[in-house]
Amino acid sequence: MTSANPAASPDAANLSAALDRIRAIVGPNGLLTAPEDMAPYLSEWRGRFKGNSPAVVRPASTEEVAAVVKLCAEAGIPVVPQGGNTSLVGGSIPYEEGREIVISLSRMNKIRGIDTLNYTMTVEAGVVLKTAQEAAKDKDRLLPMSLGAEGTCQIGGLISTNAGGINVLRYGNMRDLVLGLEVVLADGRVWNGLRSLRKNNTGYDLKHLFIGAEGTLGIVTAAVLKLYPRPRQAETAFIAVPSPAAAIELLARLRAASGDAVAAFELMSRRCLEFALKHVAGTIDPLAEPSPWYVLTELTAGTQSDAFRETVEAALGEAFEAELATDATIAQSETQANQLWFIREAIVEAQKFEGGSIKNDVSVPVSRVAEFIERAEAAVAQACPGIRPTPFGHVGDGNIHFNLSQPEGADTAAYLARWDEICHVVNEVIFDLDGSISAEHGVGRFKKDEMPVIKSPVEFDLLRAMKAALDPKGLLNPGKMLP
Repeated sequence: MTSANPAASPDAANLSAALDRIRAIVGPNGLLTAPEDMAPYLSEWRGRFKGNSPAVVRPASTEEVAAVVKLCAEAGIPVVPQGGNTSLVGGSIPYEEGREIVISLSRMNKIRGIDTLNYTMTVEAGVVLKTAQEAAKDKDRLLPMSLGAEGTCQIGGLISTNAGGINVLRYGNMRDLVLGLEVVLADGRVWNGLRSLRKNNTGYDLKHLFIGAEGTLGIVTAAVLKLYPRPRQAETAFIAVPSPAAAIELLARLRAASGDAVAAFELMSRRCLEFALKHVAGTIDPLAEPSPWYVLTELTAGTQSDAFRETVEAALGEAFEAELATDATIAQSETQANQLWFIREAIVEAQKFEGGSIKNDVSVPVSRVAEFIERAEAAVAQACPGIRPTPFGHVGDGNIHFNLSQPEGADTAAYLARWDEICHVVNEVIFDLDGSISAEHGVGRFKKDEMPVIKSPVEFDLLRAMKAALDPKGLLNPGKMLP
């Protein structure tokens, strides 16, 4: 792959001089140039994307970020912002040519404040999600963003990719949790939009330009996030369902019966569970008989009461009568609930033991989830006989991780070489259902060439116009998102 950066790179002498000035800004601990020190910042954790860079800069304050970006803008040096480096689409990895400097926000890890009465917290971009969750919990508040990488991913990266996770159904994507932002612009100026207002109708809402922009329009350095009351009761159920269509009908019934208390609703196939049982120690099979499909759901309430559990049980009883469910277990303790959620995480880990896996992070309207799965499974089976679909994910918000394990006994390298071809087969179904080829992982390097296909000419022109206006030199995360 080649970079789409239009700016000429500085020569070696000018680059060396620029690095000396950057070292003076961030201090010796803020600049990494040794290959062994930079290595963790130059490779995506899944290994699909690896790049090169003359340096990794680790500023410790917004002022340092601004000074570094201003210097790079003047010297014509492109920069790649990076958070926890948990991206799955190469959005935070520099290109192979080694022209770009990586700016890691990991040292900007302060929680600036928590306002319990306003239900907000102000955090720097490098704060790890798990740390932010625990800080909110210590104040008896809930930061609802939750996903598998929460022990590593950082707030800035979550904002820049508009991350999702298991609680989107109840609380929304990252975009829905952000009230204000602090952003370093392409020329080094700082926009301080750290407002904690829920109502502010004073013109364009600028924060939305940078949420989901993957660092191509500015570098997020801090944010004001919404908090919520901590649930006092959670009912976690693992339910056998005959089909995805039955699961979607069950979701609608649970939402109606509980007063929309469904926080999470995950679908998984029997193959997903079998992979986890086979490869991941500690995985349990919660029900007596196998089922072709399962739902893992969690409903939460603000007060502890027997009535809430009775409501959940009654709704499941009605689902049995309507033949939407064939069996179920409701966790009797937090330990049992954790065992059920462990299954969901084990599914992700288990796939790597079954050979090559082609990943798709897609979304469709919730009402069309079943149609998508049926059509996509048929399409990939025709394209690659013996392929093993392992669909699972947050179908409560229409997001399916439609992963495809290689045929048994197939050559892994040969199978993975068909990645683009097979993803195109899936995408054709997505386009026909008015869905999205990226539900929560972003575009990055991986899906940028699809952007002119999935965006109308008018929409694509608007995207390019925003990029040209906010980053006229093309120095912010070049070659990402827009081809």
